[in-house]
Amino acid sequence: MPQKETVLVMFGGKSTEYSVSCVSASHIIRNLDREKYDILILGITEKGEWRLTDASPDEIEHDDWQAKSIRAFLSPDPKDHGLYVFEDGEIHTKYVDAVFPILHGKYGEDGCLQGLLELSGIPYVGTGVLTSAAMMDKHTAKCLFEHLGIRQAAWVFFDAATDEAEECANQVEQKIGYPAFVKPCNAGSSIGVNKAANRTQLLRALEEGAKVDHRIIIEEFIDAQEVECAVLGNYEPEAAEVGEIRPVKEFYDFEAKYQDDATELCIPANVSSEVRDYIRKTAVEVFRAIAGTGMSRVDFFVHKKTGEVYLNEINTAPGFTSISMYPKLWNAAGVPYRELLTRLIEFAKER
Repeated sequence: MPQKETVLVMFGGKSTEYSVSCVSASHIIRNLDREKYDILILGITEKGEWRLTDASPDEIEHDDWQAKSIRAFLSPDPKDHGLYVFEDGEIHTKYVDAVFPILHGKYGEDGCLQGLLELSGIPYVGTGVLTSAAMMDKHTAKCLFEHLGIRQAAWVFFDAATDEAEECANQVEQKIGYPAFVKPCNAGSSIGVNKAANRTQLLRALEEGAKVDHRIIIEEFIDAQEVECAVLGNYEPEAAEVGEIRPVKEFYDFEAKYQDDATELCIPANVSSEVRDYIRKTAVEVFRAIAGTGMSRVDFFVHKKTGEVYLNEINTAPGFTSISMYPKLWNAAGVPYRELLTRLIEFAKER
């Protein structure tokens, strides 16, 4: 029997999406192929403490893992190729063949962790430093999509640290109108996102958004179906089926994404086969254009009246919870969860 490889699953982090990461990690740990891999689990607390844990997936999912942990950190020295573990007054080194980082949001999918992993020389699942950073920042991503000539919703940029909110409201009313969505640039899972129907609500939403990130995007409302496409691979990426989100709430917020079982995920999406083919083709083209590797979930709007397709965003660290669209789309394409995880690790080593 071939020797097992050691996969390090990393989760948690100093992010507003810490709890989502715990849930995603628990499902990944449950589903990794134990005949192929030995698993190490490294959690990062909300305070930024790095801890190696032997907690169960259930304990990780419910954030009860820290009592069963010891201090550890990833070495940036490629000669170590793994972890420094502090135990019983001594430092031990644990060799790691590949890392599966499942940290959502700041310091996890924004290029920070990817930079450390590049220094360590350890293969890791997901996109590289530049792509991770660019796609995490909504303003940078929108500027890039605009340069590529990709259709997207009209938008206005606002920096709460330097710009006047009233002047921003004037621009929104001239360029976009109401309703409009206010989105912090560096946040995921719809955290800090609000819908504004008038100037008063817009100014309040800008104030709320600035609590998450002082850089904010205000985006036009499109009466559309929300659809998502999962992309997998490195140099010859493939797209899975297209899925549609039908939230019970007015828009697909944090609770609807991760806590609300009433949100309906339709696979395939209720659009024509021509639109599905166009979305799959575009998702792959965009993934290649941003130098994507490993995986991304590419989100679109399909206008309910005109049928026009708009690119919404690219998520380079999609959720892996029981109701997350990315693994569901690949399962619908004939790639079950366990096989999907194995493919992602193989793509990491291919790079």
